[in-house]
Amino acid sequence: MKVINLGEKNSILNKFVAQMRDRSVQKDSMRFRRNLERLGEIFAYEISMVMDHSDKQVITPLGIANVPTYDDDVVVATILRAGLPLHQGILNFFDDAQNAFVAAYRKYDKGEDFHINIEYASTPDLSGKTLILADTMLATGASLEIAYKRLCDEGEPKHTHLVCPISSAYAVEYLQKNLSGEKVTLWVAAIDEELTSHSYIVPGLGDAGDLAYGEKK
Repeated sequence: MKVINLGEKNSILNKFVAQMRDRSVQKDSMRFRRNLERLGEIFAYEISMVMDHSDKQVITPLGIANVPTYDDDVVVATILRAGLPLHQGILNFFDDAQNAFVAAYRKYDKGEDFHINIEYASTPDLSGKTLILADTMLATGASLEIAYKRLCDEGEPKHTHLVCPISSAYAVEYLQKNLSGEKVTLWVAAIDEELTSHSYIVPGLGDAGDLAYGEKK
């Protein structure tokens, strides 16, 4: 599995990440959602450059232009609910893509022990397609792995791009180990070194779902 950290390059992406982390800016949930959407657009642009392209003829009012465009059949997927703004940003660029959604959450057993439970998955056939699976936070990597494998029950993608703006170093290592034989690229904007005993990323940014849509019961 290849890992690409866009945050290592100097770009406006880091400004959006900084605002998402800033607890004073986080009070504006609309800005938080918009920054996630902007990140989705940046990731989509970067992903488009590694896809297969070929020249297409376009008829203009004055003649014919040869334009190189991507050939991939794209499916954009997300893990509900925090990933929705990120999903929308990716979809803004891949506006002809099909869509998939996974409802996954931590189900606590005893104390701080939990497992990942998937209640719902909706996806088209993924056979031979390019899957872009987005989730805002990548703490342990377990939920993303389970969601990816659940989606792949509906066909084997040609390639999968995992888009996770904030990731822990632990999760990167976990996915590299558990998805080592898969055709997968992980795209991140920042990798944080610390993961607490409660599986929270530090410095992280808090609960992305709550920051985007309000606290849940």
